[in-house]
Amino acid sequence: MKKETCFNDIIRKVRKELFGKGPERIQTEFIGNKAITMLYGNLTPTEKFIARTPEGKEMIHTARTRMIQEVYSSQIPDGLEEAAGSKLIHLFSDINIEDDVAVSVFVFEKPIEP
Repeated sequence: MKKETCFNDIIRKVRKELFGKGPERIQTEFIGNKAITMLYGNLTPTEKFIARTPEGKEMIHTARTRMIQEVYSSQIPDGLEEAAGSKLIHLFSDINIEDDVAVSVFVFEKPIEP
């Protein structure tokens, strides 16, 4: 299995377990010691409903970004470091609620081999 596919499968599984729905599409690129992952179609129907107001958008944004950070800081998902071949040292994550696009930048200890 291609490294990107394996990595994407792990990310999809984590998001599905955490939010009840995984992204519809994931695209990952490995650049040096970083994995840059774009996630499309993330929001659940309930989140889309809540996000119709500015307060709702802010609430969904905060909840999603904080939950992702907490999950990865408390326990790195099974297989993630093996897939990258390196230890995860940082994760930066954000989501654009209007466009339903998220990005995660995983920073590893050493460069990721192709």
